[in-house]
Amino acid sequence: MAGLTALAVVRSSSPSLKVVGDLASSPKFLSVLGMASLAELDFMPRQADSDHGGLLGSKNGFCTRPLEHVAFMRMADSVDSRDCQSSGPCSFDFSGDRSPRSQSHNRTRQEWQSPRGGSLRPRGVTSRSQLVRGYCDSTSDVIHIRRVKPKILTGMPHYVKIVEVGPRDGLQNEKGSVPTNIKVELIQKLVDAGLPVVEATSFVSPKWVPQLADAKDVMSAVKSYKEAKFPVLTPNLKGFEDAVAAGAKEVAVFAAASESFSKSNINCTIDDSLKRYRQVCEAAKKLNIPVRGYVSCVVGCPVQGSVPPHQVARVAKELYEMGCYEISLGDTIGVGTPGTVVPMLEAVMAEVPVDRLAVHFHDTYGQALVNILAALQMGISVIDSSVAGLGGCPYAKGASGNVATEDVVYLLNGLGIQSNVDLNRMMAAGDFISRYLGRQTGSKTALAMSRTGCDQSKM
Repeated sequence: MAGLTALAVVRSSSPSLKVVGDLASSPKFLSVLGMASLAELDFMPRQADSDHGGLLGSKNGFCTRPLEHVAFMRMADSVDSRDCQSSGPCSFDFSGDRSPRSQSHNRTRQEWQSPRGGSLRPRGVTSRSQLVRGYCDSTSDVIHIRRVKPKILTGMPHYVKIVEVGPRDGLQNEKGSVPTNIKVELIQKLVDAGLPVVEATSFVSPKWVPQLADAKDVMSAVKSYKEAKFPVLTPNLKGFEDAVAAGAKEVAVFAAASESFSKSNINCTIDDSLKRYRQVCEAAKKLNIPVRGYVSCVVGCPVQGSVPPHQVARVAKELYEMGCYEISLGDTIGVGTPGTVVPMLEAVMAEVPVDRLAVHFHDTYGQALVNILAALQMGISVIDSSVAGLGGCPYAKGASGNVATEDVVYLLNGLGIQSNVDLNRMMAAGDFISRYLGRQTGSKTALAMSRTGCDQSKM
């Protein structure tokens, strides 16, 4: 009975019954009925004609005839005042044997309503969900049924900002270096697709990440673009100074929630890394340069295993308090599920405002999209992703690519959430870089549409 709220469910032989109040969530009410939840409840559309015996009589919304099972359904969405809101008639064509009117009141619940053996199931209806199609006035002997937005889709943001990390987080994981002109062309295609933020490169030592040794050249080529922001990663004050000299208008710093990973990734403890980033934030503040913060290994670490939520919250709070305008929470090795992601987000949201948080999921175990959905339900409205699913982590063994931006856009489109990103252009950008790298795209959406020849703009 997904998508319905029961106003009342009654077992009674009383000749007169008045139903009041919203009892849907009342454990006491359900226990009286001998039910654990409303999922056990069957319901049936009604016709008022005499052929069907008038199982349910009503007057001004009240039951006036003896009955054994009655379900009044109330939907959350408003409807206009006409008698029926369905695309088809409210009166269903019932098939099967009909009993005389005099016997109709004695029909059992199973005979009238059971999907397994009921003789009065509407013709052509194979599931309860198909019955949720009409609304009829209470005086017409018909149970109230209206369409409602499922609870799983409530609380979603109307707009989601996508932060594209492919040119940096994606390409840094490639075995060989991608030429500067290819990187610049990729960035241009991503901007043309409508992405508002594209992480362009990283000002780390070429000794550690040789794939991004051309950071200055990349920034020189894209700094004049006005359509998007191009944050760059800076591991310390020296990297920040180099980034500013190259024309960077926004920077990012990265800390780990795992002590073991911090030492293996940036060769220092968490506290030492935070001291470095305070210096960066102080310098950036003087130049009015925004700083974004990353927290890696928010649910699992390749060295120590699981990471407690309180540790993630501590690091996120430190970054926020030192001046980072946004904190991106990264499942670096992609081991998270909603069962671990939700408690982590709850812990962080207790320390950092939800509108200052972003999520960054790798898709190692195929859980990225479901984790994103859970984050959206909790109010997160910023998502990091990578074109064609590029990426991983050089220091996290077994970590596969980031969630593909194409797949995120497809998900958001399906949820009716605006991102202002053109999926067709996004897939073209993914195809461009995948062809250069000589491998298949990591986007399931792009693969499916390339095989079927679908045009997202026409779906």
